[in-house]
Amino acid sequence: MSPEQITVWLKKHPLSPIQIDCAVAVMLKILDGKCKMPATEKRVMTELYDQIKTQPGQLLDNEIHTLIAAGRDQRESQDLTMLIYEKRLLAETVISRPVMKQFKAFIREQGLLELVEENDDDNSVCNASKVSEL
Repeated sequence: MSPEQITVWLKKHPLSPIQIDCAVAVMLKILDGKCKMPATEKRVMTELYDQIKTQPGQLLDNEIHTLIAAGRDQRESQDLTMLIYEKRLLAETVISRPVMKQFKAFIREQGLLELVEENDDDNSVCNASKVSEL
């Protein structure tokens, strides 16, 4: 899915502040290396993050975006990777499992990612399957 397609998708399906937080949590999981999504889906979720990062979330502090930017620039720093990991765990703690599951279902049902069977053991969208076309 191209950046332009994601822009169109976001115009049709604007994210709520809590969904913004969910997308940020997925970005943290991608950065800390724990995301099991295929590379194509990671690219879609990274582009989604890039397009929503200026929008306010509900629970997460805006300073998280500075950390994400640093993590994208300095992927080799173990200290930074550990900090990103800690912030991801914190994000997954403050965002309830049902909220994350609703976000996961929403992005699949609305065509950002194809519908796949859910893994009840995973609290994130990072176990999603294929990217759908608009």
